[in-house]
Amino acid sequence: MTHGLLQWSPCHQYLSLSFTIPTTKHTQLPLSISATLEPATSTQQHLTARERRQLRNERRESKAGTNWKEQVEEKLLEKPTKKFANWKEELNINNLAREGPQWWIVKVSRLKGQETAQLIARLLARNYPHIDFKVYAPAIHERKKLKNGTYSVKPKPLFPGCVFIRCVLDKEIHDFIRECDGVGGFVGALVGNTKRQITRPRPVSEFDMEAIFRQAKEEQQKAEQTFEQDQQEAALNDGLNSDDAVKSTGDSKPKRRSRKTLDPLINGSSKGKNEKLVPGSSVRVVSGTFAEYVGSLKKLNRRTKKATVGFTLFGKESLVDLDVSEIVSETT
Repeated sequence: MTHGLLQWSPCHQYLSLSFTIPTTKHTQLPLSISATLEPATSTQQHLTARERRQLRNERRESKAGTNWKEQVEEKLLEKPTKKFANWKEELNINNLAREGPQWWIVKVSRLKGQETAQLIARLLARNYPHIDFKVYAPAIHERKKLKNGTYSVKPKPLFPGCVFIRCVLDKEIHDFIRECDGVGGFVGALVGNTKRQITRPRPVSEFDMEAIFRQAKEEQQKAEQTFEQDQQEAALNDGLNSDDAVKSTGDSKPKRRSRKTLDPLINGSSKGKNEKLVPGSSVRVVSGTFAEYVGSLKKLNRRTKKATVGFTLFGKESLVDLDVSEIVSETT
């Protein structure tokens, strides 16, 4: 029996493995098993750390199927380049005139937005008649009917504190609008550096302005429909109230009694009734403006012969000072 032989050389990375199986009567040919390991090439032995890292990254990219470097390059290409060479050109408001007529947003007072818009339009037309401009303050004109029968129209701002101006904006127009009364400046972004910073106006796109026009039109239509519905409901209520008032006129008028029965000097029973007057009792007025009204006695001053009576008028309790001779205790 021959034992297995194992040879290993660290220098050449060579592995040799062989086995020999002993022969018997029934086996005529010897069987041998051998394995070899080829030595590594000289290029793989002398790879630097940078080259091994590069190979490792290539294997990772091949497994992932995407190249992260290409994605970063695409993002960098999509990023817009700077429009201005230095910060001084960015602070120059005259560069806005290159964009042509645009819509700009001016900050104004929330309470006097319409008045400020009219003032800006008058001043621009007076001082710069050669330029084309538009001043737009979106508002909903709400109508209401007053008690005297007239109608009042009050504008409700759709964007309180904002006025839209369309013009070719340069530094002269920019400074002129800022100096108007009630103007707080333009809506924009803060640009510059630590030495100098300004708010550079930012234009509004045409798409956004169309959406604003459409929204103002829809809100105005809704306000008109609401006003018409209120008018129809008020007309129906007035018709019902007038019919009820005609039916109840005969019953609502109190019947006056003769002066003989109302006079406390002639009617001797009134003296006995006055003796029953106590605060909190129910009393009836027999003469004067509130004749035949029934109320509750609140105060009674027998020295001055004055009484404070509470009446329920229009759903509210009203206190009236009367003479004791004008009231009598109400019998149940």
